[in-house]
Amino acid sequence: MLEVRHLVKDYSTSTDVVHALKDITITFRDSEFVSILGQSGCGKTTFLNIIGGLDHYTSGDLIINGRSTKNYTDKDWDTYRNHRVGFVFQSYNLIMHQTVLSNVELALTLTGVGKEERRKRAIEVLKKVGLEDQIHKKPTQMSGGQMQRVAIARAMVNDPDILLADEPTGALDSKTSVQIMELLKEISKDRLVVMVTHNPELAKQYSTRIIQLFDGEVKGDTDPVSPQEIQPSSEELKKPGMSFKTALSLSLNNLMTKKGRTILTSFAGSIGIIGIALILSLSNGVQNYIDRVENDTMASYPIEIQDNTMDMSTMMETMMNMTESKEEQQKNEDEITSSPYINDILNSISSSSENNLTAFKSYIESDEGKDLRDHAKAIEYSYGLSLHVYNDLGDQGLVQVSPNGLLERLGYSDMMNLSSQFMPSSSSMMNNEVWLPLPDSQELRDDEYQLVAGEWADDYNEVVIEVDENNEISDYALYSLGLMNQDELVENYEELLAGNRDKIQTSESVTYTMDELMDTTFKLIPNSDLYQKINGVWIDKSDDEAYVDKLMADAEEIKIVGIIKPADSTVSSTTMGGVYYTSAMQDHMIDVCSQSEIVQEQIAHPDINVFTGAEFSNAEKIQMSDLSTEQQMALASMSQEELMAYIQTYNDNLNATYETNLQKLGYIDLNNPTAIQIYASNFEDKEMISDQINAYNEEQKANGDINNVITYNDFIGMMLSSVTSVINMISYVLIGFVSVSLIVSSIMIGIITYISVLERTKEIGILRSIGASKKDISHVFNAETFIIGLCSGCMGILITLLLNLPISLIVEHLTGVSHIARLPWQGGLILILISLILTVIAGLIPSRYASKKDPVEALRSE
Repeated sequence: MLEVRHLVKDYSTSTDVVHALKDITITFRDSEFVSILGQSGCGKTTFLNIIGGLDHYTSGDLIINGRSTKNYTDKDWDTYRNHRVGFVFQSYNLIMHQTVLSNVELALTLTGVGKEERRKRAIEVLKKVGLEDQIHKKPTQMSGGQMQRVAIARAMVNDPDILLADEPTGALDSKTSVQIMELLKEISKDRLVVMVTHNPELAKQYSTRIIQLFDGEVKGDTDPVSPQEIQPSSEELKKPGMSFKTALSLSLNNLMTKKGRTILTSFAGSIGIIGIALILSLSNGVQNYIDRVENDTMASYPIEIQDNTMDMSTMMETMMNMTESKEEQQKNEDEITSSPYINDILNSISSSSENNLTAFKSYIESDEGKDLRDHAKAIEYSYGLSLHVYNDLGDQGLVQVSPNGLLERLGYSDMMNLSSQFMPSSSSMMNNEVWLPLPDSQELRDDEYQLVAGEWADDYNEVVIEVDENNEISDYALYSLGLMNQDELVENYEELLAGNRDKIQTSESVTYTMDELMDTTFKLIPNSDLYQKINGVWIDKSDDEAYVDKLMADAEEIKIVGIIKPADSTVSSTTMGGVYYTSAMQDHMIDVCSQSEIVQEQIAHPDINVFTGAEFSNAEKIQMSDLSTEQQMALASMSQEELMAYIQTYNDNLNATYETNLQKLGYIDLNNPTAIQIYASNFEDKEMISDQINAYNEEQKANGDINNVITYNDFIGMMLSSVTSVINMISYVLIGFVSVSLIVSSIMIGIITYISVLERTKEIGILRSIGASKKDISHVFNAETFIIGLCSGCMGILITLLLNLPISLIVEHLTGVSHIARLPWQGGLILILISLILTVIAGLIPSRYASKKDPVEALRSE
């Protein structure tokens, strides 16, 4: 039951106070048809808005089912309008961009009714008003009477206790007005219908009660309620609330009515996203390219730790500081002084240090070295083992392939050995050898090489041969392998030295089929077999052709099983070629040599040099005249050739150590490498590995094991470590500039949202009249900015992806680098989220402004 007690409503103007309602007291029955009559301006609509909860009274009280509304909150009024009251307006107040069904369903969405139930109830009420066949039409496609029926259906869909009709027939013809009045009369049979009208004939014909208002006061009531009829009741109602999905639907439908503006707004909002996304695409593409280069660089230039390392950074620093030191010196113009250049260089070279690689290898393979292993793509160990390999050319004789005999025949072996001491490198281009170890790691093989023909070497008697990217192999490698005539090369070289250029015979290019190349075989001779014991002393017989020929008869055959070339992406794609063997060949040679007599003798006497018969510590002091009588007698019985061979062997091994002797004889300790190569996939991993080595060094220093501290050089790391930082810095600066446009576009979207608020003011009033709260109104406009932000973000990413195609093609055409503009999906997703967040933030002020609009004023707007 609805009661109005001493109700007063005043409006304040800038100059005066208008008394719209003056001390009105009325009680309404739960079911009756009440018409409120009066002239325009007498307060009819104001009274209707107050009892409908759209407007608030100045004083007095509105009692609903026995409960005073003096302490009602905004949520209480929202709940009241949604559950208790249904409004029918003279101007229909339908949301024009929604269908008939959606307009009717709207009130149900606020109460959380499920989709199927909502649709069912809406269709039922539309059937009652005779519009079941019009549910998918828009209000703009209907007549005035039909639109008023839709308004009645919307008011009735929540089964309210009270139906409030403000001039429901004011805009209709007489025939349609009768139909609407009949409908309202039918509704009043089981609920309260309060109609404001200025038509007394209709009021008398259809109403059960007429109340006269004049100048804000009640002047007549045809059927007032007696005190005995008042029976208050109470019912707890569920508070309404609009779901974000509903808000999205309302806003999406509204935006679809303005497609052009929505698209232009979204495009304007996407400009900043496009700028940032393009920068991210290029930055990511460049970074990916750098990563590929880094990966290839790391494969070609690992962190290499040798058993004896010279601090090259000290030498480089010495050379770079020469100019500075000259400028700082105070000189007398009458004197000429020497400049310390070569001495400084030599001093820096002398600062070499020995690395205990046995201890470091143990550390790497222990639990403490797990972090280092995790950041390493591969770890390779070198042992300084020089295998003795020959190519038997039949009538042309033997060619010593390993150690490479070509440079020795040309007289360059000493120079190459000297350069290798000062500039150690893992690159085959800096090595005069053509018989080289193949990485054990398959991942490293795949990164550095690609298989052209055949298969990868696996067994100890299998090797692969390397060609360059054009399937060519240098003549140096072919001469060294015996696949081109070394004698002709030596003759040409001698003629060149003699100045007989006209006698030099130009060699033609040699062509092999892949099958012919893989038919080539070599012979592997154990190192220890090249030494023969004669009269109790060991003699090096490697220069004795007859002796080597005899060994060749029983030597193991090595076959080429595959052809490889550098991977397309590898940094050191230029190669002179060569043969690569596996660690299985090395292990096999170690096993064979360990069983030989000379190795067994050396192992049995670790303090005695097997070649000189003297202690290693005294080897430098031993002369041939110091030999024992037995040794001199043994030498006396030798032939001239054997004696000369022994003297050469003796002199070559005079300063040897126990370890170098075993290494020369082909026996090495796998726990004591001569070099360790640690490969990383990128600079971040390389830095982590460097940190682990530094941590290992600090631990050794703390434990007092200063001899275990590792020294190494990392030229590539020093040269390229800052490249990524530079790219990132440039990207951040550009993104900072472009972000300004993103902020500007967000402000523009806020302005567009404010314009939308002005355009949808009546919709705000309609939503408030059916129970939408201020928060729901905010949701509606937040949903609109959400949609625009999402469209802007997605449009920006889509345009960026389209622009990336021609950008990548142009860059590839100019530089040969493909896919340089690649937007990472994570970056695209983050940019869409940024677009959403910025647009929603930009729309907060307009949406808050919308939520504070007075519903009565909003309904009056056009």
